[in-house]
Parts: sequence; structure tokens; C-alpha cells
Amino acid sequence: MMIRKRVLIAEDHALFRAGLRALLNSEADLEIVGEVQDGKDAVRMATSLAPDLILMDLNMPGSHGLGAIAEIRRRMPDMRVLVISMHKTDEYIQEALRNGASGYILKESGPEELLMAIRTVLAGKVFLSPDVSERVVSGLLNGSQRDAGDATTPLDTLTVREREVLKLVAEGHGNKHIANYLNLSVKTVEKHRSSLMHKLNLRNTAMLTAFAISNRIITM
Repeated sequence: MMIRKRVLIAEDHALFRAGLRALLNSEADLEIVGEVQDGKDAVRMATSLAPDLILMDLNMPGSHGLGAIAEIRRRMPDMRVLVISMHKTDEYIQEALRNGASGYILKESGPEELLMAIRTVLAGKVFLSPDVSERVVSGLLNGSQRDAGDATTPLDTLTVREREVLKLVAEGHGNKHIANYLNLSVKTVEKHRSSLMHKLNLRNTAMLTAFAISNRIITM
């Protein structure tokens, strides 16, 4: 028997919410367990329902979606959140990733791309809409370049081993798999990940993945 993945929708526009409901209800492996219209209720329902995935709009009345993401991830660090937003600006995208979102897709995207994003995030990987993947890291790259001093690019600050770990992390592999693949201890892999984030001034796996995409270390 197929185990359906449980999805919570946080979206205040009724028509768009109805479209999401119709799309997800047509998929045998997905199940909508709740719908909310503001960030405060998103936090409350995420805590009580513990869904596998939250589809999160950013502009909602009451508590903003960005704050809801941060609070949900604080309470449930393993919760997967996919942002669906009309905003393409660096500020929204980077803040969503900093707060713990596992993906970011634009509302103008098609149904096929949305379903791909949902399943990618549910698989424990990061999804960034192709239309914004370059914008996601533009500010991060500029900041890293300033911090890197004489280095030509932030990528130049990484060792060969750190680049290997970066590629595997961005592909969605966990520390144990990376350790086995590179014949390292898990503790050593954790040190490489920490060093990567420090050198590149990034805060989480989503940002590392965005950096890898932008630098063509991996492709979408």
C-alpha cells in the first residue's frame, strides 16, 4: 500500500489555494491534511499535524510567512517547507532560505514544475525555481567575495576536498553517505561542511545548494 505524503497548505488567496488543492488531490502519493490563511495558523497547524511538507506563501495577513518558517523550523528542525511566492527579489529569497526553507518556487511556475519541486523537497533535497536560481545567490556571492579578500571568487577559497563535499551535499546526500563515498569519518565530513559554510558565509544546506547551482558545480 502506498504511503501518501501529508501536505499542509499555507496560502491566503482562495483561488490559488483551490488550484493547489485540485492539483495535489489528483496525485496518488500526496494528501492535503490542512489549509491555513496566515502564518500564525501555519505554525499552530504544523505543530499539531506534523505534515511531511508545508507549502508556504510569504505574504499573508497576521504573521508573515518568513517569520512562520523560522518559528516552524525552530520547533521542528526537520520540517520541510517549500515557499510558493510571487516575489523574485533577492531579499525575499535569501531570507526564506536563511529562515530554513527547503525550496523556493514562483507562483507563475507550471503544475509540472511545482510537482517536481514538491517531490524533490520531500526527498530531502533542495529545489530552486530555475527562473530565480541565479538571483538566489547573487547577494551571497557578492558578500563572500568581499569576505574572501584577494581571492578571485568564493570558490577559490575552497580546498579540493571541500569542493567534493559541496557537490555531494548539493546533490542531497547525507553526512553518512558522503563519509562512505569519500572514505572519511562522519566527523570529518561535518568539519568540512562547517568550513564550507564559514568560508562562503552561508547558513544551511539550501544556501550551499544555491551556491553550487550558481557556480555550475551541479545542475538543476
